[in-house]
Amino acid sequence: MSTPLSRFPANIQRDFAVEICGKLRSAGFEALWAGGCVRDMVLGAAPKDYDVATSATPQQVIELFGQRRTVPVGVSFGVVMVLGSRKDCGQIEVATFRADGEYRDGRRPTSVTFCSAEEDARRRDFTINGMFYDPVAEQVIDYVGGRSDLQARIVRAIGDPTARFTEDKLRMLRAVRFAATYEFSIEDSTRAAIRRLRQDLVQVSPERIGQELRRMLAHSTRAVSVKNLAIAGLLEIILHRVFLTEADGDLCATRVSVDRICNRLCHLREQAFEPALALLLESLFVPKADNIKTRSAAVRQECRGLRLSNEETECICWLLASAAECVNVADLPLHRVKPLLSDLRSPLLLDLLNAAAVGEDRQPVDASFLREYRSRVSCEILNPRPFVDGADLKSLGLEAGPVFKELLTTLRNEQLDERICNRQDALDRLRELSTAYKT
Repeated sequence: MSTPLSRFPANIQRDFAVEICGKLRSAGFEALWAGGCVRDMVLGAAPKDYDVATSATPQQVIELFGQRRTVPVGVSFGVVMVLGSRKDCGQIEVATFRADGEYRDGRRPTSVTFCSAEEDARRRDFTINGMFYDPVAEQVIDYVGGRSDLQARIVRAIGDPTARFTEDKLRMLRAVRFAATYEFSIEDSTRAAIRRLRQDLVQVSPERIGQELRRMLAHSTRAVSVKNLAIAGLLEIILHRVFLTEADGDLCATRVSVDRICNRLCHLREQAFEPALALLLESLFVPKADNIKTRSAAVRQECRGLRLSNEETECICWLLASAAECVNVADLPLHRVKPLLSDLRSPLLLDLLNAAAVGEDRQPVDASFLREYRSRVSCEILNPRPFVDGADLKSLGLEAGPVFKELLTTLRNEQLDERICNRQDALDRLRELSTAYKT
């Protein structure tokens, strides 16, 4: 099964991966490319990165490439990172062929045994990820039927799917992501095992679940991923505060909610996960609550549960708060419109507003208005330098305190509304306002 390297554009990391295999073979070891890079090549796509599997033990890899060019990231599991001789070569994971012992934590084996390439292939997750590639002979080596499953567009667990998912519960999410990303179907017994074991997903760390969600929701097939998560019963496990459970016997209510969200998700265009997650969490946002903290409290709780970064959480909350504000946005004063458009996250907001409208068969009038306004207004107009500051207030004899913020906010809003057009007008207005406060 030949797959010539000449089909793909040359790149530095690929040459480095060839070099690693060549050096291992010259030393008498078997060395092959493994996993996702082989899958991508068979699909006709240039791999983004490369992994090498070898018969050499971790110590032999370290001795061969030298301690300066190796990092023993997981020696107990047979994994060593080999660093390129040049910075642009990057680093490549070199793993010893292994068979795994018992899994007790639903993620890692308690022990490993170094073995043959075929045995190594059979302990991997899915057939499409279980192939090897010989970069010297330029041949695919397939012990698990991965090539035929790629042709049939199927995600199939290697061997017993229950065993594979029991070993690492995160594989259930990975199956959904692979199926959506490549527009494949999940093989029947594999899908049934996911459905049967879905409650075990709670044993996976929130960080790992969050990372899988990021990858799903940042991809153009995000709507398919969410729908498949719902069908498998995984969505209600991951976001149980948002979606109903089957225990109530009310599948209809769950499915309607998911379908509505998916109709919106499929119209997102930005390659970012925050707008997608904002749409998933929208029902937790309370737009009529007294303050922004109360409005977004449940959303923040969900984000913390997924161990999202503060920046990611703030972005999601800002998107929901801003979207709630952008109803009949053409009627809003400019001091409310301009800060939205001058924010670096505004492309994500416009994407969300457009998707929400189009996904419900409405004209995206608010998104269109904002996009058109932004196209004809410069950044200096959207976010001009303030005409006055605290020093100007102090020069009028005002003491620092709540009045400072109130006056500066009033003047800033009037500046953004283009009612004040220069510093002198702003100072005159400040004197007028400060006199009123003093009296």
